[in-house]
Amino acid sequence: MKTKLTSSQTVGPFFAPLLRGDLSQMVSAETRGERVVIEGRVLDGNGDPVPDAMIEIWQANAEGRYDHPEDMQEKRLDPAFHGFGRVGTNARGEFTIHTIVPGAVPAQSAQSQAIWQAPHLNLIVFARGLLTRLVTRIYFPGEIANDSDPVLCAVPAGRRATLIAKDIERLAADKAASRRLCFDIVLQGANETVFFDV
Repeated sequence: MKTKLTSSQTVGPFFAPLLRGDLSQMVSAETRGERVVIEGRVLDGNGDPVPDAMIEIWQANAEGRYDHPEDMQEKRLDPAFHGFGRVGTNARGEFTIHTIVPGAVPAQSAQSQAIWQAPHLNLIVFARGLLTRLVTRIYFPGEIANDSDPVLCAVPAGRRATLIAKDIERLAADKAASRRLCFDIVLQGANETVFFDV
């Protein structure tokens, strides 16, 4: 009997509408914390939009605790915030996430002194043409803790900007609105977003 090998396959394009869903609205009126809207695009190496990518978001709540059984910190959970979201890109490669600014989370304990990670969102990116998922983070601009975050500090200085969102200027009439940030995910090329091997 002759063995026939299965050809290699890339991820997708099968995200819409079965897997993607729209969990981009991660907050409700009862959620504690500073509201933030993150707008961005997923772009390929040529700068062209990726129209059918899917992004999953996982983050801590406003106090810095994950809604996960392994997070045993004594910080409060927020019953109105679970820290998980999922959003797909549109035909222009755009996505929007409605969430909160998370609190700092511990990285590890070194000689009984905690090392803290700066507030961040963990992202998993799935898209057509990828053999596996990509893992990255969004850090917040102007956050003092960015300077000592052990993950961000492990990234070469010239590449760190690919992990930090940018503020979008608000109109004077929008001062009561949520904070707005921009974060583009570039899959390859000169301005490629830093991805982590996890």
